[in-house]
Amino acid sequence: LTSATAELSQLHGRAPTVHELAQRLSISEEEVLEGLESANAYSTLSLDVPDTDDESPAVADTLGAEDDALEGVEYRESLKPLLEELPPREKKILLLRFFGNMTQSQIAQEVGISQMHVSRLLARTLAQLRDKLLVEE
Repeated sequence: LTSATAELSQLHGRAPTVHELAQRLSISEEEVLEGLESANAYSTLSLDVPDTDDESPAVADTLGAEDDALEGVEYRESLKPLLEELPPREKKILLLRFFGNMTQSQIAQEVGISQMHVSRLLARTLAQLRDKLLVEE
């Protein structure tokens, strides 16, 4: 389509019509229109040149930065299988502490053990999870 347009433009000294392009390429006028639409459906843009004028920032300067929360997603996904391996009591204590926002005393009452025992279980379980996560990296 591009070369036929160039040839016909050269020959006639003007832009060719859809009918002329269709005849030249032996295709329907509808196919010519689809081709012209497709050719205009994209354009390139330099990331280093200002968008419209010299005062506007370059496109690259307006693009987002790395999302710090992305690392958190990676950690959560790595933690899921490790949490599934925990004994039910330790898993419940972790969930109550970090997702239920309960204090150690509240957890102790809920689970039926002392606050000191909750503290020890949390420390031990968190250390185990940390060690397993570090091994995976």
